[in-house]
Amino acid sequence: MARSNLAVTHRAAAERGGDRPALRSRQGGVTRDLSWADYRRRADHAAAAWIALGFGQDDRVGLIAENRVDWLVADVALLSVGAANVSMHSPLAPPQVEYQLAHSEARALIVSGQEQADKVLARLPALPRLDLLVSFDPIDSGGRVPTLTWTELEERGARLGPAGLETVRRREEELSLGTLATLIYTSGTTGPPKGVMLSHGNLLSNAASVNEMLQLGQDQVSLSWLPFSHIYARTMDHYLAFLTGGVLYISESLDTVLADLAVAQPTVMNAVPRFYEKVWAAVEALPPEERRKRLHALFGPRLRELFSGGAPLPRHIAEGFHASGVMLLEGYGLTESSPTISFNRAGKHKFGTVGQAIPGVEIRIADDGEVLTKGPHVMVGYWRDPEATARAIVDGWLHTGDLGRLDDEGYLTITGRKKDLIITSGGKNISPNELEQLLTSDPLIDQAVVYGDAKPFPTALIVPNVVALEGEARKLGASLAADADGFVTDPAVLALLQEHVDRLMEVVSKPERVKAVVVLARPFTVEDDELTPTRKVRRARILEKHRVRLDALYAKRGPE
Repeated sequence: MARSNLAVTHRAAAERGGDRPALRSRQGGVTRDLSWADYRRRADHAAAAWIALGFGQDDRVGLIAENRVDWLVADVALLSVGAANVSMHSPLAPPQVEYQLAHSEARALIVSGQEQADKVLARLPALPRLDLLVSFDPIDSGGRVPTLTWTELEERGARLGPAGLETVRRREEELSLGTLATLIYTSGTTGPPKGVMLSHGNLLSNAASVNEMLQLGQDQVSLSWLPFSHIYARTMDHYLAFLTGGVLYISESLDTVLADLAVAQPTVMNAVPRFYEKVWAAVEALPPEERRKRLHALFGPRLRELFSGGAPLPRHIAEGFHASGVMLLEGYGLTESSPTISFNRAGKHKFGTVGQAIPGVEIRIADDGEVLTKGPHVMVGYWRDPEATARAIVDGWLHTGDLGRLDDEGYLTITGRKKDLIITSGGKNISPNELEQLLTSDPLIDQAVVYGDAKPFPTALIVPNVVALEGEARKLGASLAADADGFVTDPAVLALLQEHVDRLMEVVSKPERVKAVVVLARPFTVEDDELTPTRKVRRARILEKHRVRLDALYAKRGPE
């Protein structure tokens, strides 16, 4: 590595970039740029203040805020200090915030404003190590904990003058690739969340390997809207920009992404499959030439590539975008791998796969089909959990928990999750992931979760493409009206969807076929804890919530 840590890498980018824009955002209809020089200046001031307050390499600082320029400035400042950023998803509930702060033993917390501050203020007795609250926007802490605004923190650092900057530079020189950069807590669907420890070396090596593959440069404009608290956006948007020197356009919110596309005119964008599924649903029924025009108008004339990660991308969507002249490339990774393990690239891709290993990364398939990976991207371990670390990393190989296969050219295909594997009462092993991708390839089906462990056959909970299904329902004189639990009940609609499912299932073996469905009239949401912050389906939680309804399908159908 040419650079010893992320902090000096950012400083070098700022020296090269100077007055060129580094961060671009839009508020109240006004677009604002932050130059590389000012980006570095603000981070230096904040870092100098943190060091003066006594923070260093042995400290953790929580950060819970929505995406904004300040989030990135704060992250760079903490990288320079050597303190680990305990980044938390902004929708977290107060007990979840309390757990992550207490478990990480954080000394300070950065919040966006009052709403996030209130999540922790009532829980201060359980957080004796928390002795400072810093807020991007002014808050009222009721005097319960020392509080600074972010502006006040930067002003403190600015008053330290050249001596403060020299202190920051010296601190950066003390950091190494092994210095802990961040703690990111996993979703904890099968137990308490685990704190994934990622070092400067983990993250810098991953960003550098992706950049070696993609060959991006200063002309890059990346539209960023995924949460910075998640490793996907942090590495693929934030840290990758340290190496490219390009512009990172920060979307106001998920609701403004389509409008931001028109303003940003990006060359590249990272997103999750859910976003592309919604876009495709809006254009799929159009004639091919009209579909092409609509997609090109949406993403703009400068677009080079779209990237998808965080969950499986339905193959028909990748193929459909490609046929319309829009390059949509799928990759694969997880928090524990910083995150990227493999990626498709322009001119070297295979639909249905997640690409080849990025430079410096090894992949192999274990005897039981599990995907293993080895390299500088593999996490340091789980915070305060050596037993879980020892189970996850064996002889340097990270056990991903995913099932997959490699072809002769090294392209990786993910076939499912080990823990999600369905074993029917007849002993048939079934990957729900493959069946779900098959189901959502139908224009009438938007989302699907397959059920059937220890059951005689698979069933599924389906969320329809409401617009498309309403059109079909009108032809039948039927309705999408839902019952009190939110499920579609019209027999004609259910029969129509079952006909579509039956046709889809003809390509799999009889024991694998989904033989009955229930239809939820609304989409899965983050607010209902059915999706992760990056819109990945929380299968276990959805099945737990609707198990009674799914079990009733077996009683209704009877033994096979």
